[in-house]
Amino acid sequence: MKTRTLLLLSVVMALAILMAGGVFLVQLANEQAAVEPTPLGQVTEVGDVSVTVFGVVDGTEVLGIDVELGGVDDIDGVESFRLVTGDQSLVPESAPADGRCTEITEEVQQCLIEFDVSAVETSSRFLVMRRGDEQRNWVLPDR
Repeated sequence: MKTRTLLLLSVVMALAILMAGGVFLVQLANEQAAVEPTPLGQVTEVGDVSVTVFGVVDGTEVLGIDVELGGVDDIDGVESFRLVTGDQSLVPESAPADGRCTEITEEVQQCLIEFDVSAVETSSRFLVMRRGDEQRNWVLPDR
C-alpha cells in the first residue's frame, strides 16, 4: 500500500474512534443518577417487600443487621440482600439460627440478616437490597 492510503485509513480510524467516544459520552449523560441511601429506621418499599433497617449488631466474625421486613412470601429468602464493603460483596448467611432472617414472609417480622465478615479488611459497609428493577441502599455505621 502507498503511504497516502495508510495515512487516509489512519485518519478514518481516528474519526471512528472519536465518534464512538462521543456516543459513549451521550449515553453517560443520559444515565440515571445513583441510588440515594435510605436513612436507618425509615420504612421503605423495595419491589413488593416492605423493609426497615434499624441498625447493626457488630461481632468479630459475623455482622448482624437488625431489620423488619415482610409483605410477600418469597421462596428465595433474604438472597436479595448484599453487604458491600470496600473490597467485597457478601451474601447473607442462610442457615436457620435463632433470631436470623432466612425468608421473607407476608407477615412483617423483625430479625437479623447476618453476614460472615471474618475476611473483610475495610470498615466501610453498605447494605444493598435489589428486587427486580428496584434497589435500595443503606449506609451502615463504621466499626
